Amino acid sequence: MAELDGKVILITGASRGIGKAAFEQAIAAGGEVILHYGRSHDAAASLVDAAGAGRSKAISADLAKPEDVARLWDEALAWKGRIDVLVNNAAVYEPADVDSNIEDWHAAWARTLQVNLRAPGDLCRAAIQHYRTRGGGIIVNVTSRGAYRGEQPEYCHYSASKGGLGSLTRTISRAFGKDGVLAYAVSPGWTATDMALQGATPEHLAAAVRDMPLGEITPPEDVAEIITFLSSGRARHATGITVDVTGGSYVR
Repeated sequence: MAELDGKVILITGASRGIGKAAFEQAIAAGGEVILHYGRSHDAAASLVDAAGAGRSKAISADLAKPEDVARLWDEALAWKGRIDVLVNNAAVYEPADVDSNIEDWHAAWARTLQVNLRAPGDLCRAAIQHYRTRGGGIIVNVTSRGAYRGEQPEYCHYSASKGGLGSLTRTISRAFGKDGVLAYAVSPGWTATDMALQGATPEHLAAAVRDMPLGEITPPEDVAEIITFLSSGRARHATGITVDVTGGSYVR
């Protein structure tokens, strides 16, 4: 039996990067998967087609809009009438310089906190309410090495948002374990995704590789392997943990 047989899984930001790898592995492991995407319609449609008839559903939603977050959950839940696993993977990674004007600074913080923390928080809330009616379920939140090690100065709002998501995960595991809700955080370091590599100079990439004891930037498939395992329910008493997938660049 594949480890996700019989599970309905909602993965946000699943048209590319870590989310795409998690989607493909969930399908391969027997899951039925709701693929959330923002604007990458063609990529999402291609993944759904490759998954096979009835195995997945693509839903577009702008997580910067709270009303879209609510619609995403409602449409995802309506597909099969239940959700067993929620994977909050979608995020934005946009710079905000401390010397920028205050309006731009506030706008960057507001967008980042909405997409990276408030939207996952709203989805976690909906998942908890749903799971309590069904005897439990699983939440996997993708945080970041930067939440714990710190980030470059122009991404302090990103690290703050991911730190909040990690704290939310630990709180859910403690507060709702009695209801059968399991919550885990997966914390990637520098990963070979479009979001991470976009705009990076050759010098920046070389420095990142030098910082990785394994000598390479982490492939998204390695992060997806951890997400798939935690989604299986085979690590109940590990609820509340954060799994670092950083190529050894951050070790706790």
